[in-house]
Amino acid sequence: MKSSKQLLIFVVDDEQIIATTLTLILQRSGYLAQAFFDPLQALAAARLEAPDLVISDVVMPQLTGVDFAIKIKTLYPDCKVILFSGQAQTRNLLESARKLGHNFDLLSKPIHPVDLLRDIRKHEAGIETP
Repeated sequence: MKSSKQLLIFVVDDEQIIATTLTLILQRSGYLAQAFFDPLQALAAARLEAPDLVISDVVMPQLTGVDFAIKIKTLYPDCKVILFSGQAQTRNLLESARKLGHNFDLLSKPIHPVDLLRDIRKHEAGIETP
């Protein structure tokens, strides 16, 4: 159960070491974070408990991070989304999402933990928790 100040953050990346490492960094920084290596499992978990923030890789085999983000935003319009990628094809996926009315932030891999936490804090100001 979330406290009034603790955000639930889903970290989604098919590269397990990245998802696990980012989740550990977030947990040590005081966030309630969960790692997912499959976006479909993260989507199923989101149906049970709404995340406040999702950090997702863009290029994944089961479902792109952009498509995953759109599904999350459909379920929870107030959920904040940060996408990250190390691949050039990401720009095309983001442009397709923008045409559908979705404007997601994109961070480049590799990301330094300080930069990630700074971006999360930027989003945190717009997140209300019960």
